[in-house]
Amino acid sequence: MLSRWLANHASAFIIAIALVTFFIPELFKWVHGNTQTVILGLIMLTMGLTLTTQDFKIVAQRPMDIFVGAVAQFLIMPGVAYLLVNVWHLEPALALGILLVGCCPGGVSSNIMSYLCHGDVAFSVGMTCASTILAPVMTPLLMQLTAGAIIEIDTVGMFLNILIVTILPITIGCILNYYYSKQESFKTLQTLMPGTSVILLACIVGGVISTVHDPLVERGLILFIWTFAVVFCHNSLGYLLGWLSGRLAGFNTAKKRTISIEVGMQNAGLATVLAGTFFAAQPLSVLPCAISCAWHSISGTILAGLYRSWDKRHGIIY
Repeated sequence: MLSRWLANHASAFIIAIALVTFFIPELFKWVHGNTQTVILGLIMLTMGLTLTTQDFKIVAQRPMDIFVGAVAQFLIMPGVAYLLVNVWHLEPALALGILLVGCCPGGVSSNIMSYLCHGDVAFSVGMTCASTILAPVMTPLLMQLTAGAIIEIDTVGMFLNILIVTILPITIGCILNYYYSKQESFKTLQTLMPGTSVILLACIVGGVISTVHDPLVERGLILFIWTFAVVFCHNSLGYLLGWLSGRLAGFNTAKKRTISIEVGMQNAGLATVLAGTFFAAQPLSVLPCAISCAWHSISGTILAGLYRSWDKRHGIIY
């Protein structure tokens, strides 16, 4: 099935779209402003359509696990982002992009990666739900704390934007799932959601590449490599520190793997839309977000594979 193929090859598909758009920037010129916001809302709707009441019960049933995960999520990634932009002396636009990625909630595909590496999938879903619910408050607040010195942050506007493009569509999806989940046609629709989400995320990345095409051409490969290096460090340190936080909390192996992935993989699609909406005067701020969209999927797949390889070397069979 095409949807399954897209979900399994999400990274390659998104990178391919980014490369094609770089050479044909007009391809995704239509993805900007409100269109970009609607696309992200649809991505969140696809997430909501696959969530059940049991997924939300996890938050109540495992409060300490979720608390540790939420604290790690909103402490480690913004903190590492703030450290990197100051150590690397990034220009304001790129700094805003990295900080925004750091202040966003965990990525939707982290649940898939947790499953692939034999992590605690229920914990992963619970963490994603919790961080997404907290995002309307935590993301603007953390941006004010970390980026307030760079640019004026519209915290109220950001709060409302995140509420509209994340919480509202997820809620609608959950309600539809609750009432129609037993219908065969709805189950068929759910199987299409992973592939649909990948296509929509690729559209957002394509729109970003169209937006930053001219500055990228003007400043060349150095700008891309420099930005990618910071994204790589941010993402990798998130995985490492997430795992260490799980170890400090006394988590078992499955939960340590899950918290490392949940912390390291961010909702870079949300960061991209927020950057385009609130930092339009700094167009390059969307570049770290776009790179993160692709790289987090690639690195998550690599990390899940490394965890599986470790299991095989030690004779652990699931």
